[in-house]
Amino acid sequence: MASGEKSYLGHRKRLRERFKRTALEGFHDYEVVELLLTYAIPRRDVKPAAKALVKRFGGLKGVLEAKADELGTVDGIGKNASALLTLLKEVGGVYLRERQGWKDPVSSPGDVVDFLNRNSPGLEAEKFLALYLNSKNHVIEVEVLHEGEVAGMPLLAREMISKAIKHNARSVIFVHNLGRGSGLEGGFDGALIKELSEAASALDIIVHDHIILAQGDHISARAKGWLK
Repeated sequence: MASGEKSYLGHRKRLRERFKRTALEGFHDYEVVELLLTYAIPRRDVKPAAKALVKRFGGLKGVLEAKADELGTVDGIGKNASALLTLLKEVGGVYLRERQGWKDPVSSPGDVVDFLNRNSPGLEAEKFLALYLNSKNHVIEVEVLHEGEVAGMPLLAREMISKAIKHNARSVIFVHNLGRGSGLEGGFDGALIKELSEAASALDIIVHDHIILAQGDHISARAKGWLK
């Protein structure tokens, strides 16, 4: 066995033993990625590839959110490594949904409100959010598209498009949380929703609803007939 091979095998062993002792405490982002890659790439030093991934995608979060074909553009990352990294994010999403006790699909405005009350703290402030759903109407992710008074429709549309693509969403529910404000019906912006609906339609994404929240109360634009 060559000395270089002994070196990286020893490093792998030390990395795994360190994880057993401390979990991920004290690990750098690239070390977490490196540890994962050791299970997909058995016979090579994976530290250079791990560092390249973290640099390319801006950190561990970016690596886990990258698509398989994007990961494959990094030198040393093949199909097995790409599959492992993309699988990890999907498994993590299922785990978090089950841990939070939300396994059922979202099927009503009340479900949306319940979901946000459980999983999205900080609803005292005004925010415009998007709930991205899969083909079975399970929530994939909740993204804040805008904080504060809603303005700048093109910006919101661009944000919605980029995040929908990132999450591979099949549908979306928009939520305008008015925070401590009042006047639920005044929170509906028809021009804004038209802009967002057209952007979603261009991606073949269904807009299920636009829900307005304020001080524990809510209304549904779909139920009111405002969303066509």
